[in-house]
Amino acid sequence: MDNLDRKILRIVQRNCQLKAEAIAEEVGLSASAVQRRLRQLRQDRVITSEIAVVDMKQIGGGMTFIAGLEIERENYDALQRLRLWAGQDDSIQQLFYVTGSVDLIAIITARDVAEYDEIAARIMRENSQIRRINTNVVLKSIKSGLFVPVPDIDEEE
Repeated sequence: MDNLDRKILRIVQRNCQLKAEAIAEEVGLSASAVQRRLRQLRQDRVITSEIAVVDMKQIGGGMTFIAGLEIERENYDALQRLRLWAGQDDSIQQLFYVTGSVDLIAIITARDVAEYDEIAARIMRENSQIRRINTNVVLKSIKSGLFVPVPDIDEEE
């Protein structure tokens, strides 16, 4: 992956609907070269998904919860099972294995606190290796994004 690929990645992360012609003009390539590079980035799984980001307020609201999950210390093989389980639940937006006072951090969306309580109860019921959930309620989203900084590489290396 060279610096042109990296420039393309920075552009499509901001707007994946841009036409190849517009990207080509910005990076100094032909549209067909941009299309080839994008196809290769997808094939190599550098670009793993292209999605529409929905504003929760526009569809009737919702709340975000940050849940710290503690797992049984002797049961770390449960991480794989939990990852697969969480992958099937759309309310669990993100799941991170972390250091610190909890083992996992889950970003969860729900219509309201009552729905979150149902989700948390289901997590505990269907994943016996979870010992405790510590929840923070997001009062206001200051910044939310998935942009990954893509630095240029030093071409002389």
